[in-house]
Amino acid sequence: MSKDLRIVFLGTPDFAAASLKKLVENQENIVAVVTAPDKPKGRGKKIGVSAVKEYALEAGLPVLQPTNLKSPDFLEKLKSYEADLQIVVAFRMLPVAVWDMPPLGTFNLHASLLPQYRGAAPINWAIINGETETGVTTFFLKHEIDTGEIIFQEKETISPADNVGSLYTRLMNKGAALVLKTVRAIAQDDYPQFPQQTDQELKSAPKIFKEDCEIDWEQSSDTIHNFIRGLSPYPAAWSTLHDKTLKIFEVEKSASGTNKPTGEFYSDGKTYLRVNTKTGTLSVLDLQLEGKKRMPIQEFLRGYQFNG
Repeated sequence: MSKDLRIVFLGTPDFAAASLKKLVENQENIVAVVTAPDKPKGRGKKIGVSAVKEYALEAGLPVLQPTNLKSPDFLEKLKSYEADLQIVVAFRMLPVAVWDMPPLGTFNLHASLLPQYRGAAPINWAIINGETETGVTTFFLKHEIDTGEIIFQEKETISPADNVGSLYTRLMNKGAALVLKTVRAIAQDDYPQFPQQTDQELKSAPKIFKEDCEIDWEQSSDTIHNFIRGLSPYPAAWSTLHDKTLKIFEVEKSASGTNKPTGEFYSDGKTYLRVNTKTGTLSVLDLQLEGKKRMPIQEFLRGYQFNG
């Protein structure tokens, strides 16, 4: 453990909470946690707390929830913890006054093999683009987002059966272990720092919005399959069925095709729902129609009157 290092941890979702938990369980000296403000969640609009706050409170750690990261009050409070090092996992962009505060700097965990897939949605885009490998990277923050010197990287294979949910879990756990490894290397003053190699074609990972998730059935079956699993379970690829939004979470290639137009759904009303693409036919296995719950195809067809 690195008891002599005073650490401030910044993060919000469960992806970040896993790293915080790994540090606490290994007796690292977390002196404060910074996370997003509480906000209403779900249909009932009950006030929800972030996964990081939930764990931090369980662990008895001080929690800061600034609405403005440049606020003098917040900066003064953060400075009072006298951190030697700050760690950022799945948090918002930090102003220089925050990331440049500790003497040993601030490092970030990113869910890709940087410099590839810089941006907000690296796990989604790696699958959407049909990659067979990705990973996690720790790197020091600097002015330009996701560009700082790399400390460590760990690779992770992407299988054809992976979707965002399965890959997210593996990268979350692999990333937590890498964060701990990075802290201990910094504590020993024995860690690599190497610049990101940008003399290659770089693929980006911009934030994904609902309008970006509409399926283009004029593409190939392989492209559409990767697109669907790259958005499953969230935010979910979608199309329309009888003028209603249809979220699609899983498809498979089908040997059975028809001369139906590309993008038109057809079904026997009992066992399958299929759609033609530019290169073949896909069968929908897991879906959610607007106003209904998510369900497998046979359950959906039992309760849906399919009129072609």
